[in-house]
Amino acid sequence: MDVLGWIEGWPGAVYLRASPDAYMIVNAMHILGIALVVGAVLPMDLRLIGFFPGTPLRVIVPFLSRAAGTGLALAAAAGMWLFSVDPAEYLANPAFRLKLALLGTALVLILVQHRSRGYQAAIIGLPIQRGVRVVAALSAMVWLAVLLCGRAIGFL
Repeated sequence: MDVLGWIEGWPGAVYLRASPDAYMIVNAMHILGIALVVGAVLPMDLRLIGFFPGTPLRVIVPFLSRAAGTGLALAAAAGMWLFSVDPAEYLANPAFRLKLALLGTALVLILVQHRSRGYQAAIIGLPIQRGVRVVAALSAMVWLAVLLCGRAIGFL
């Protein structure tokens, strides 16, 4: 059996195909996860770009980072479960493939940002360096593109 056939035959996929209510709930979980990720990442990125200068990063970053991580875990788990319903169709969809590529880019940007000395300095209250602002702007754009591609999957 090929990998896609194995994924499609997984009991969780069979269950979602057989239960419209379960599919709806898993889809809602995916949307909730996305809302948590984007709802946490965008304010953090906007603050790093220079918006809301009166809001201390050391106060918001720990909470927003945890919210984004929780949302990412939920969106990924629910998304993989939804993918299992018809993996060949999803892989044939250009919006889905672009979404995955952009998601990978967004995750790399998170790693780059969180490992940078400039980001660590900004969190403790030092001036935000230009490189941190650039990565934050790229991150915001990429996350919005992930969101748009996810929406486009159903239309292509």
